[in-house]
Order: sequence, then structure tokens, then C-alpha cells
Amino acid sequence: MTAKTSPEQPLPIRSVLQMVAQWIGKLGTVWAEGQITELSSRGGTVFLTLRDPVANVSARVTCPRNVYEATVPRPVDGARVVVLVKPDFWVNRGSFAFTALEIRPVGIGELLARLERLRQVIVAEGLANAERKRRLPFLPGTIGLICGRDSAAERDVLENARRRWPAVRFKVETVAVQGPYAVGEVTEALRRFDLDREIDVIIIARGGGSLEDLLPFSDESLVRAVSACRTPVVSAIGHEQDNPLVDLVADVRASTPTDAAKKVVPDVGEQLALVRQLRDRGRRVVGGRLDRELSWVAALRSRPSLADPVREVERRAEQVEGLRDRARRCLTSSLDRAEDSLEHLRARLVALSPAATLERGYAIVQLPSGDVVRQAVGLTSGDGLSLRFSDGRVEVTVDKPAT
Repeated sequence: MTAKTSPEQPLPIRSVLQMVAQWIGKLGTVWAEGQITELSSRGGTVFLTLRDPVANVSARVTCPRNVYEATVPRPVDGARVVVLVKPDFWVNRGSFAFTALEIRPVGIGELLARLERLRQVIVAEGLANAERKRRLPFLPGTIGLICGRDSAAERDVLENARRRWPAVRFKVETVAVQGPYAVGEVTEALRRFDLDREIDVIIIARGGGSLEDLLPFSDESLVRAVSACRTPVVSAIGHEQDNPLVDLVADVRASTPTDAAKKVVPDVGEQLALVRQLRDRGRRVVGGRLDRELSWVAALRSRPSLADPVREVERRAEQVEGLRDRARRCLTSSLDRAEDSLEHLRARLVALSPAATLERGYAIVQLPSGDVVRQAVGLTSGDGLSLRFSDGRVEVTVDKPAT
């Protein structure tokens, strides 16, 4: 498309369309995978829409009848296929479509391998980690239920939940749970419930089925939508042996829709029984505590200090008197010992006193100066002396000195 054009020299639209057709024709063939939707046939041509399994995009594909009928097993609406397509541009209608040159159904083994690869990706990204899973509320105010139209799964969830807790409230979104529209409708219902502030828990429920029937619940876009949901999600897809990838990222996995009702709503009978048990246990605990406190009070009251306070005062008074008498005895004994010691000391002093010596007949000779005369030598005639006796003094004069 390198033609030179201008407002004065435009190209006819047919020329432009022919140039587009020539450019698209140079693209060649390519193998593409998708899910067949809107399958129809007219004359020798089969018309189908090939939908991307993850993104919400699709393309029109025309297939010669002989190519379609040569595919074993023959593809049906909702089947996954790998198609060798060639892009074509129809000049007359100005429309684009693919022409299928070969169709190969995706087998069960290939589906399982792809699901396993997607499972590994989910686990590697941490979307299945236990710490990401939220606990369900004890008693949700309103439960959002996503299920098939007029399905047994809807009846199982509603009947079992209301049997367990009659006042439970539901908001139900009926959607396609298999086929090409299932992923889009379930994802949209999930988005609406997640935005609804009245919804406390979301249940995605579906009965059992084949691997192909449950494939929408292993779709990557739905799995990521469930993991990004802010409201707790319960997955109740199929039976116990079924394990769609939604189970990995859901906050709680229920083995069946009935099990989902049991996990989300408490049993009123069990709760009443639990209340009675807790009430009886509380009464026993309180009664035991009161009995222990009453026993303690009774023991306290039976103590002598409280049972007969006067007796305790008297006992203390007796103790005081005893201590007083003991103190008196100790003080008297100490005084007696001190008196004896004093008398003994006085006797010693008296025995050692010069007065005692004088009483035994001795006298003290003193000079007028008061000095004691210890020897006769040195005295001369006429010296005055004082003789001190025990009962007085006598003044004498030396008549004859010692020789």
C-alpha cells in the first residue's frame, strides 16, 4: 500500500480494498488454537467462530465441508481445536475472515497437560498459597450464589443452607456453567457480586460432569478473577474427585454443592447445643468459683481473731503482761548484780583504804608541811610532828632524835 494519493487524486475504494486483500494474502498460513462457538453450515461451507480461551476476542472462520468432515472426532460447539488457517479479505463485502485448511481436535491428554502447565504457573505465582486464603465469616448476612439455570446444584445449596439456618439470605446469579459462554458469564457474575457490599461470601456451584464440561472452571481468566476477588469465594465444582483449577485459588474448596452449604452456613441446632453447653459450663465455673470464695470466707470467719476478737485482745494483753514481768525481772536481776558488784568494790576499797590501817592501831606521822615521815632518820630535837590516828590528830615535839 504505497500508492501516492491526495485529496485531489484519491483512489477508488475498490482499489484500496484490492490492495488490502493483496497485503493480507501475503501473510501466509498459521496454526491457531481456540474454542469453537456459533457453529453452522450452509451448502458446502461450515461457518464457525473461533474464540480465544483466555482473552475475550474471537474471529470468524470459514471451513470447507470436506475439511470439517475429515476431522475425527468431528468438532462440536464448545470444542477446543487447533486450526491451520489462512487469512482472507473479501473485497466485495469489505470483510475479513480466516479460511480453515485443517482442523485438529485437542485431545484429553493434551488438555490435561495444558491444565498441568497452568497449574504450575498458578502455584509458582503464589496464587494458591494458604496465607492468601481468607476465613469465611461465621454467619454471612447475604450469600452470592453463581450456578446453572434450574440446576440441581442451586437446589442443593439453597435447601441445605436454609435447613441449617432458616434466616440465611441468598442472591442468585444463574449463568452458563459449560460451553463457550460459561467463562464470560461466570466472570461477570463474580465481578458483580464482588462489587456488592451486601455480599459476604460467594459460592460458585456446579454439579459433576466430564473433563470437557468442567473446563470453563479451569480457564485462566476465570482463575485469575477468583484470585483477585476481595470477597471470600467458595468453590463447589463437581464431585470429590473433580479438581478444576478454580479450587486452587478459592478461599475454601467444597467437595460438592451440599458441602458448600455446610461450610458457609452454621447449623442452628448445633449452635444452640453449643450455646447450652457453654452456658452450663459457665454456670459450673461461676458456681465453683462462688463455692471456693464462700469456703474462703467461712474459713476466714472461723479464725480466732474474727470468731472471738475479745479473746485475741486478752491473749495479747497476757503477752504484754508477761513481757512486762519479764522485763521487770531482768531489770531487778541486773540491779541486784550491779549492787553486789558495788558492795564488793566498796569492800575492796575499804580494805585498801589508809583509814582501815589506822583502825588497826597504826598512825601516820606528818611534818607541819604535811609531808609524811617515813623514817626516823633526819628528825631533830624540837621538830614538830603531827600524829594522825583513826579518830583524830595529836601534835608532838621530837625530844630525842633517833641514833
